[in-house]
Amino acid sequence: MAGMRMAAPLLALRDGYSALSVGVLLALFSLTQVFLAIPAGRYADRHGLLKPMGLGVSSAMLGAGLAVLFPNFPMLCVSALLMGGATGVAIVALQRHVGRAAQDATELKQVFSWLAIGPAVSNFLGPVAAGLLIDHAGVWLGGTAGDTNGFRAAFLFMVFMPLMTWFWVRHTQELPPVVHSEQTRNAKVWHLLREPQMRRLLLVNWLLSSCWDVHTFVVPMLGHERGFSASVIGTVLGSMAVAGASVRVLMPLVAAHLREWAVITGAMVVTAVIFAIYPLMMSPWTMGLCSVLLGLSLGAVQPMILSTLHQITPHALHGQAIGLRMMTINLSSVLMPMLFGTAGLVLGVSVVFWTVGAMVGAGARMAWKLRP
Repeated sequence: MAGMRMAAPLLALRDGYSALSVGVLLALFSLTQVFLAIPAGRYADRHGLLKPMGLGVSSAMLGAGLAVLFPNFPMLCVSALLMGGATGVAIVALQRHVGRAAQDATELKQVFSWLAIGPAVSNFLGPVAAGLLIDHAGVWLGGTAGDTNGFRAAFLFMVFMPLMTWFWVRHTQELPPVVHSEQTRNAKVWHLLREPQMRRLLLVNWLLSSCWDVHTFVVPMLGHERGFSASVIGTVLGSMAVAGASVRVLMPLVAAHLREWAVITGAMVVTAVIFAIYPLMMSPWTMGLCSVLLGLSLGAVQPMILSTLHQITPHALHGQAIGLRMMTINLSSVLMPMLFGTAGLVLGVSVVFWTVGAMVGAGARMAWKLRP
């Protein structure tokens, strides 16, 4: 999905579509996750890991395959819906499985730090591979750099990536089903919203996920404005992912000394500062440096968020709680790119960075209140 999220907007921009159209396209990657997240969590609570993963792999391959066959804007929208929904179902099942496998709070931080390396690697591999294929595959096939064949080659690469997912998880042993008490049998995930800590956690998570969205949206726009190639744009995006993966490799080693609320608060303050200076960076090198610093900051957040979520949620509702978290952040991902696109047209893309940075800085106080 990370590769598709980079390649599809570039194809739309090449074909003359506006920033608002690109925002709508990016929003569609999250739209299906808004509606599927809680049902996917409920399905994972009943069936475990492998059935949801199989559905996700099939849908992702279909979405990328349609983009190969019909590389036009309407079909890219369909592909975005399929790829986004597939990824959401798979992530809910994986996070539920890993959270249930942990024995205590320290193990929760460790296993979610290990698991979070996967998306970080994906956010490097997808954009960088897509950018290289877009720039060079067309030439290899007798065309020009950045022609339609280059985009088709990038989408074809995305068809085969989900197969690797299935190869690695197909023999995973399912965990024993949760034994429901009378109280948990009738519990609904919406009841969790009555808890102040859950509301704070969801709001903080929404603010931080918006940072990923704005970076994914604005960097291709800035790069396109400044004449950077697809490879350079993909590398700038990928450098953030490499930094995120690096910090997540280190986190399991020091998990016992980390406090979730402190890590999240610090990350929000640092992210606000980086967003203030990012639009002022004019070269790929300085943008890449900001991207690395942002990756180090935001990369530490997801394991802490998920560890906190599992500690404040009943076991029987873990899948649905993960789905609720995913629904809120993807609802943001549906609305925010369209807002970014409109703001980018009216005010300029730099203002988008500064506005989101100010919101994240203001939200740091709420993260501080997550202290147990």
